[in-house]
Amino acid sequence: MNDNFKKKELFNEGLKFYKEGNYFEAHEYWEDLWSDFYLDDKKFIQGLIQLAVSFVHLRNGNMIGAKNLLKKSEEKFKSFSGIHRGINVNLLLYEIRKVGEHYNKMVDPKLFDWTLVPILR
Repeated sequence: MNDNFKKKELFNEGLKFYKEGNYFEAHEYWEDLWSDFYLDDKKFIQGLIQLAVSFVHLRNGNMIGAKNLLKKSEEKFKSFSGIHRGINVNLLLYEIRKVGEHYNKMVDPKLFDWTLVPILR
């Protein structure tokens, strides 16, 4: 299997799992992509990993971890604009800010509104 195919497969599998709400598996595929290959947009992939892990932490009741990784992912995505890897970065940043606002208002991670999760489109 050539590297370009493998890179595309890892990215798309991560995206599929993310869209299914399986954030841990999404992070696993994206982390393999991030660590195993030289990528021009390594920072973008790292942002996706951090975004996914933010929701893993949230599900585990770790609000501090969820908030920290959400903020780190936002910082990574600020280096990009327009459509990148089929994802509208400006919309993604807006949606991340909405999640951050919700995180800051929440007293119990179980009360998170999962419809706020960025769709990655």
